[in-house]
Parts: sequence; structure tokens; C-alpha cells
Amino acid sequence: MSRKIVLDVGNCGPDHSAISSMLRKHFDVELLRADQLADALAALERQSVDLILINRKLDIDYSDGMDILRVIKQSEAFRDIPVMLITNYAEHQQQAIANGAVLGFGKLELNAPETLHRLRAILQPSDASAGA
Repeated sequence: MSRKIVLDVGNCGPDHSAISSMLRKHFDVELLRADQLADALAALERQSVDLILINRKLDIDYSDGMDILRVIKQSEAFRDIPVMLITNYAEHQQQAIANGAVLGFGKLELNAPETLHRLRAILQPSDASAGA
């Protein structure tokens, strides 16, 4: 099984740590971190990623993470990378899906079975013989 690369955008230190811990507990992942659009795009230029997680409100300046989602999904180079919005609000999840994201999760649902199921669809190898 090859290690998956996840880019986490806009989360504060404690939230990034909690998300990283959860992901590493359940999946073979390496996490990259970005604070805002410019460094997220720079990270995507440097390295191929398997999943992008974007906080609904960026910790650095409280700007809208949906703007980063739109830029990524409008980019020919990055539009095919799965993106999940991190928010507890269903209306923001629906807005993200309308802008090309897959259903994400909120920080309150971090260890919920549904969250793990959504992440597994992207981060688990498709080879069934690799195990669960």
C-alpha cells in the first residue's frame, strides 16, 4: 500500500493536530499543511496530493475556505483532486458539494464512523487484498 498525501488548509494548530492524529491512526498518510490560498497552491505545485481538506473559516485571517475550493476546482491542474470542506454546518457542506467538493465532515464528527467511511473511499487502496 502506498502512502497517501493529504493537504490540510486553514486549520489552527490544535485542530490540525487532531485531524492529523485521526488520519494517521486510521490511514497510511503524510500530511502537508497550508494556511491560505497562496501556500496551498504552492504545496500543490510541489507535490501531488490525494486529498485536500479545507477549513470553512481559515484560522490565519478568518477568510472563507470556500474561495480556496473554488480556485482549486476551476484549475485544470488541480480540479480532479478530491476536496473536503471541514465544517459542522450542513448548508456549507451542500455549498461545497455544489462547488465540486465531496461530502466532508465537521470537527465534531472527526471520529464518527461516517467520517471514516468518507475518508476511506479516498484514502484506502482499491486493492481489496490489501486488507482493511
